[in-house]
Amino acid sequence: MTSAVLTSRHDAVQVLVMNNPAARNAITAELYASLPAALAEAEADPQIGAIVLTGAEGFFCSGGDLRVLGERRDMAPVQRRERLEGLHDLIRAIRDCGKPVIAAVEGGAAGAGVSIALACDMLVAARNAFFSIAYVKVGLTPDGGVTAFLSEFLSRQLLTELCLTGDRITAERMAALGAVNRLSDPGSAQPDAIALAARIADGPSRATARIKTLCRHAHRATLDAQLALEAGHMVDALGDDESSEGIGAFFAKRPPHFAALRRGSDRTT
Repeated sequence: MTSAVLTSRHDAVQVLVMNNPAARNAITAELYASLPAALAEAEADPQIGAIVLTGAEGFFCSGGDLRVLGERRDMAPVQRRERLEGLHDLIRAIRDCGKPVIAAVEGGAAGAGVSIALACDMLVAARNAFFSIAYVKVGLTPDGGVTAFLSEFLSRQLLTELCLTGDRITAERMAALGAVNRLSDPGSAQPDAIALAARIADGPSRATARIKTLCRHAHRATLDAQLALEAGHMVDALGDDESSEGIGAFFAKRPPHFAALRRGSDRTT
C-alpha cells in the first residue's frame, strides 16, 4: 500500500509530503491518521527543529474527495458529523504541533487544502500557485476552519466575497493580503521552505515553541490575556538554559550554540 505521507530529513528539518498525486493529493482517511502521527513523531525527535509540509508531484492539496463526500449524503447527520472529526483532528495536529510547521505550496490548494496550508505557522508559495475556496460551486459550505483562518487577515466583506464566488486567489494576492510569507519561483517552494525552516531550526527549540504559542493566541486574545501569557513564558524562558546560552553568547560576541542544549526530549509550553 502506498504511504499517505512520505518523509525525508534535511539536517534539522523534517519534510512531510502528502502523497495522493493521482487525485492532486486529495485528503483520504489514511491521511487523517498518517499526518498527525508523522507530526507527533517529528515533534518528539529532539534533533528536528522545524517541519515542512507539502504535496507530491507539484500540487499541494485539492481538499476533500467529492466522490467520498457524495457518499455521505446517505448517512445520518450524526454520522456525517463524526466523519468531519478526522479533518478537525488533522487541522488541530498541525496547529498544536510544538515545532514550527511551514507549508510549501506548489500548483494550488483547494477546499480543505487551504485549511491545511493556513493551519501551518508559515507559508511559502510558488508565484503561479492558487488558492480556492469553491465549496459554493458544488452546493457545500466551508469546513476545516478555513473561514476562521481567513478571518485573521481578511475583512468580513472580502471573506464573504471569496466564499460566495469561489473565485481562485493567486499566491501573489495572498502574499499581498499577508497570508504568504515567501513567494518562490515555480518549483522552488519546497527548497525555499526548507531553507526558512533550517534557519528557524537552528534557534532555541523551547523558546521557539513558546513563541509559536504566543503567536497562535495573539489574534484572538485580549491585551490583558496576552500580557499574562507573555509574562508566564518570559518567566520560564529566563530560567531556561537557552537564555543563559543566548545572553552569554551576546556578551561574548559569538554565535549562540542552541543545538548543543537539545536533550532527549523537547519540552513545550
